[in-house]
This record gives sequence, C-alpha cells and structure tokens, in this order.
Amino acid sequence: PPVVLINTDEEVGSRESTRHIRRLARIADRCLVLEPSLGPEGRLKTARKGVGRFTITIRGRAAHAGLNPEEGASAILELSHVIQKLFALNDPERGVTVNVGMIDGGLRANVIAPTSEATVDVRVLQREDGERIERIIHGLRPETEGVTIEVRGGIGRPPMEPTEGNRRLWRLAREAGEVLGLELEEGIAGGGSDGNTTSLYAPTLDGLGPVGDGAHARHEHVRLEHLAERTALLAALLLAPPLMHREVACA
Repeated sequence: PPVVLINTDEEVGSRESTRHIRRLARIADRCLVLEPSLGPEGRLKTARKGVGRFTITIRGRAAHAGLNPEEGASAILELSHVIQKLFALNDPERGVTVNVGMIDGGLRANVIAPTSEATVDVRVLQREDGERIERIIHGLRPETEGVTIEVRGGIGRPPMEPTEGNRRLWRLAREAGEVLGLELEEGIAGGGSDGNTTSLYAPTLDGLGPVGDGAHARHEHVRLEHLAERTALLAALLLAPPLMHREVACA
C-alpha cells in the first residue's frame, strides 16, 4: 500500500525525521518525492548533490599589535591560510563546490586575534568525493605557530546518485508521461532533499511536486495550470507495477 510521509523539518536537515524516512525507505518499492520540479520547465530531479556543513574554529593568542606583536599568534592569519585551502578543493568538472560563506574573528584592530571562525558549505555529486572532502577538512593542520584548529560537522546529506534503481524509476515516469501526453525532462539539483536519504535504500524520483520557479526568493511561485497533470503523473507512478517487490510505495 502507498505510505505518505509528511515532515516539517526538511528545511533544517530533517534532523528528527530522518530515522523514520530511513525505516520506511528500507521496505519501500519506490520513493516519490514531492519537492518542486526543477525550473519552470518542470524537469524531474534524477540526481541531487550531497550537502555538508562544517564549522572551523581557530584559537590563537592575543597580544598588543603595536607593543608586543611577536608574543601573539593570529587566528585570523591562520584562517586566511585555511580559506585558501578550502577554496582550492573546488572541482567544477566533478561537481564539487566548497564555499566559505561566513567568517568571524578578532577583538579590535590593535589586538592580535585570539580566535576566528568560518562556516563552510560543501556540495558533491558523488559519495566518494564527499568522504574525501570530509577527511581533508577534518585533517586540516595549522601553519601558524601557536594556534589550534577545531573542526565540527560533516556531510549531512549524501548525494542522490543515478543508481540503477533510480534510472528504472525515471524510465517508468517517462513512459507514464508519454501516456499522459507529457514530454518529461530530467535534471540535477544542487540542493539536497529527503530524496538523498531514500535513494540509499530504494529507487527514488524527486521533483514530482508543483511546477514553478524562484525557490526561497520573493518571486517564488507555482503554476496552477500544471497541477492536474502532475497529480495524474503521481497517480500513474503509484499504480505502476512493483519495481522491487517490496511492501510499500512511499510518497
């Protein structure tokens, strides 16, 4: 039978609901994710980047910048080295993006900075890249004498990769679309969803929700004229024969 799971914490990483999502995905024949489609063309999401978040804290030693700077150890100087190492990890050809999005540190202009901190966003298309980047970030070592580096965080959502099961489900959707007179297209999403999790356990197709554009922006909108056809497509996928002969279909 179909099982509908609605969670309220997806935007903050599904921290409480992930265990329930995993439990259902392990017994699901297929997982249909009702995230909005990709762009105004209504493309279905057959792959998603994995997402990681890291906080890097550097502790140095304060000193007066004019009287005795040699007695200090600048956490900001060390952070500048770390930031360059992190941006060097970007690899567009492999779909790897590493962004230092927030930094903080120091006390005053005339004080050698005793602390600094950076918040880092990581996106990967392949699980092995996520594991590699995570090892590198957690393995950061200071270049500045007298400072320490502490790293917290990791890859919270693994990538939704084009597995054999996911490709079978995409082909099933495309065939259902042809019956309905729809020319469906697929795409890769740079953001994560609960589909990243279900894809580890069952064939998953994402972006089956409304067609629209402007996610998280002031002009975010849904195109009402496409709601009926998206509903028909979802119904066709729920009624389709089993892919894996498991107990449930999860939406």
